[in-house]
Amino acid sequence: MSQHPGLDLMHVEMGRQCSDALATLDAARPIAEQIAESIRRTKRLVLYAMGGSQHVNRIAEPLYRDLGIDTRAINASEVLMSPLPDGPRTAVIVSQSGESGEIVEFLRTPAGQEERFGLTLESGSTLAKNVKAFIAAAGGTEHAFAATRSIILTVAMHGAVLEALGAPQDQLRAALATAPASIEAVDEALAGSDAYIFSGRHSMAGVAESAALSLMELARVPTIGFEGGQFRHGPFEVLRPGLAVLLLRSAACDAPGVAQLAKTSVEGGCNVVLFDASGGTAIDGCTHVELPVGAGLGAAVSMLLALQNFNIAVARRLIPQGIGSPRFTTKVTA
Repeated sequence: MSQHPGLDLMHVEMGRQCSDALATLDAARPIAEQIAESIRRTKRLVLYAMGGSQHVNRIAEPLYRDLGIDTRAINASEVLMSPLPDGPRTAVIVSQSGESGEIVEFLRTPAGQEERFGLTLESGSTLAKNVKAFIAAAGGTEHAFAATRSIILTVAMHGAVLEALGAPQDQLRAALATAPASIEAVDEALAGSDAYIFSGRHSMAGVAESAALSLMELARVPTIGFEGGQFRHGPFEVLRPGLAVLLLRSAACDAPGVAQLAKTSVEGGCNVVLFDASGGTAIDGCTHVELPVGAGLGAAVSMLLALQNFNIAVARRLIPQGIGSPRFTTKVTA
């Protein structure tokens, strides 16, 4: 019997995540058009979620804003305590299970003028039953505790909506059809690290947050994900030898701000890795992971797929048994 049954389940999910995501992009078109029509009419979009789904919302949030849509991504738990004022807007509620406690409670609140739609893996869920329409990702339930396939599928569901709004997702499709970048050099460079910071800007900020959560779940080490600007404002005081800093750079507006973060982190004695989809030059002192040139969801998926393997590699070094099996939490948090 495997010492890591949770990890075995993860590998099954990872083995089909890209094909399921490509299928989702195509199958989601009719509902994505409905959601896009609502967004165009209300001109306001709120993305609600919890946990890993919220980090994917943070990946997509700036891409909706780039289309001129007034968009915010917000934790469902926050809105339960401080509801948004009623008004005409489109809401996209995201939950892989469709049964997260905060999501179920939020769905009990009056919609008012809010037009509610869902993104989920579960077509029979409470979420699916309580919205105007929903996109159900291909392939059904994710059985592993730690999210891998569900993260990639949620990116694909947002991709379908963005495409319906006029933002082609050719780079996303290409990323889903490309093998993940090798992480052997990264694993070697960070083998002596005892804490990890992930940082990115624009869509890459959500990738950083998602990767940090994944590493905490799998390797049970101190980890945090920062938006790149926020990383500069105080957190630099934590820089030291033994700290791993993983920087994410795409070929979009986020690229110019990464070099200074890297330079300061290197000067602070950190082990620094750059996951780079910008097509730019390597940065002195950093381990460089070259990814296909891209931006938006394409770059996000390239990084997420590579980081899945990196996070597993860290966990294998640190956890003698039980990788991917929770000790204190459950798959669906009621």
